[in-house]
Amino acid sequence: MARKTANDFDPKVLKLFDLYVHGDVDRRAFLDRVARLGLGVGGAAAVIKALNPRFAEAEQVKKDDSRIIGTRAEFPSPNDYGTVSGYLVKPANLAGKAPLVLVVHENRGLNPHIEDIARRLALANFIAFAPDALAPLGGYPGDEDKARELFQKLDQTKTRNDFLAAAIALKSLPDGSGKVGVVGFCYGGGITNLLATKIADLGAAVPFYGAQPASEDVKNIKAPLLLHYAGNDERINAGWPAYEAALNDAKVNYQAFVYPGVQHGFNNDTTPRYDEAAAKLAWGRTIDFFNAQLRG
Repeated sequence: MARKTANDFDPKVLKLFDLYVHGDVDRRAFLDRVARLGLGVGGAAAVIKALNPRFAEAEQVKKDDSRIIGTRAEFPSPNDYGTVSGYLVKPANLAGKAPLVLVVHENRGLNPHIEDIARRLALANFIAFAPDALAPLGGYPGDEDKARELFQKLDQTKTRNDFLAAAIALKSLPDGSGKVGVVGFCYGGGITNLLATKIADLGAAVPFYGAQPASEDVKNIKAPLLLHYAGNDERINAGWPAYEAALNDAKVNYQAFVYPGVQHGFNNDTTPRYDEAAAKLAWGRTIDFFNAQLRG
């Protein structure tokens, strides 16, 4: 069976799915609304199944790939949930010290796709750490719907501070160079923008379709930014004009790219919203940016 793409779905369905995965409508409301578009109950159930991720089919780097070493790791976060737990991956044949990248997941915790992203970074000769915000609640449950439900139970102030603690802890890893970058996707893109306002010596930040920080905080950004936006993403893009103005006013070093005609989540190759051309271009730019900002 040929892999489905965003073009196989009614744009109204894709907008509803975006609301669903971000908690603005529940599963029943999503199914009801899709059914009313003429697909019926059975068609709506088929749509949600088709749009959900298929992790194994998209995996690019196996966990047991001999070129990398992946382990579970913990760092202290004493003022919040107490401990930040996640997946630490480094090149197997590390020569000297490597730059470090914090990988911030979407609103479902540390799922297999984000683990794969961390491994891809390790193959590019970075040390990557992907925390699991759901660790205080037992960790990513292996089911996307359950993960979203758990995510809503987190204390977001504590969670944000845990990501901050993780980024700071990475600076001291013995195999690391001390230069830290952050990349995040969707929810994680918003956290990436936030961390850029909080960490004065952050080496680089790359938010993919992330919510923008408060305009009054933009003046605190010292790290260079590489911003990726999807052309068909009204919800996130609505905040871009104000962010752009604040970045320019604060004279922040940034590059911003809008990828025309693609959906929110276009980099996630486990779902039909994935756009291969845009994702490859954005990921290549990301690796080049981290190499330029975090090495030397």
